[in-house]
Amino acid sequence: MPLIKSAVKRMKQTAKRRQRNIGIKRDIKSATKEFLANPSAATLSKAQSELDTAVKKGLLKKATVSRRKSALAKVAKAAGVKLEKKATKPAASTKKTPAKKPAAKTTAKKAVAKTA
Repeated sequence: MPLIKSAVKRMKQTAKRRQRNIGIKRDIKSATKEFLANPSAATLSKAQSELDTAVKKGLLKKATVSRRKSALAKVAKAAGVKLEKKATKPAASTKKTPAKKPAAKTTAKKAVAKTA
């Protein structure tokens, strides 16, 4: 048990972080097991989402998550899971708008009043 005030605080912070990290890891494991037990687009999405959350929180490295997601995708492909496409914004209209005519130039210059 630390005696120094800053060490006590550090110990409390470490315990909080550890609990948070354990919770995130538990979510990843349960989502992955659920997908492996019942491969579907929804369970795959849930597992990938949990992995992405771990990267965002700094719990797992990007390459590790990429490798795990790749393995999940391989299992999904073998199981014949059809991936759902996300709803995207509709593409911009393909109609061509008529070109705007340039504004007519005036030859008359504005008179600038000079003060003497």
